[in-house]
Amino acid sequence: MAEDYPPILDAAQVAELLGMNVQMVRRYAREGRLPAYKLPGGRTFKFFRDEIYEFVRAHPVLESEDVTTDR
Repeated sequence: MAEDYPPILDAAQVAELLGMNVQMVRRYAREGRLPAYKLPGGRTFKFFRDEIYEFVRAHPVLESEDVTTDR
């Protein structure tokens, strides 16, 4: 799986990897909820693939947190 993505990702690649919307990835990056970086004077976020994998490992989803069920 790690070989499927380059070592440095953009927001679209992170969104694809996490199954999220690109705007949500950018929001989480701005809020500091996802590890992200901007180059000085840059406007776009960059993400280290390994840090995103670590983030996912550190935040597992439990069965009781399933948000796909209709209420």
